[in-house]
Amino acid sequence: MSIHIVLHEPLIPSNTGNIARTCAATGVHLHLIRPLGFSTDDKALKRAGLDYWHAVHVFYYDSFAHFEEVHAGHKHRFFFVETSGEKAYSDVAFQDGDFIVLGKETSGLPEELLQDYPKDQVIRIPMGTATRSLNLSNCAAIVTFEALRQIGFPGLK
Repeated sequence: MSIHIVLHEPLIPSNTGNIARTCAATGVHLHLIRPLGFSTDDKALKRAGLDYWHAVHVFYYDSFAHFEEVHAGHKHRFFFVETSGEKAYSDVAFQDGDFIVLGKETSGLPEELLQDYPKDQVIRIPMGTATRSLNLSNCAAIVTFEALRQIGFPGLK
């Protein structure tokens, strides 16, 4: 098993490339939900991921409903990273196999998507009020490494 990063309709290729590089370095699986704001042949995407794409376990879905359908019946937990979350990411007891879902850079996750899940699955990264949010790739890295720390950094040195 592994931790899973899910990007819901990402827009910026360099963010996705940076997240892919984190996934390659940690063995975390990357799930991309269309529509994407770029081509997967995009030079910026490949440049940000460097030459690590061969080490990324990447999966594509046509919509969030398609993603849910593929993973229905499995005992996976979903955590949604949003500034509106009431619970800090560090207050979650992560388990191997958990999915960490992040929204598009400009608007985050759709409210109608979040309404289908319990409020305690919507988590936030504590931050000051000077900005609306952190960079998407930074958010992915922060929560990914906390989840990996909690499960003992499996397979990492």
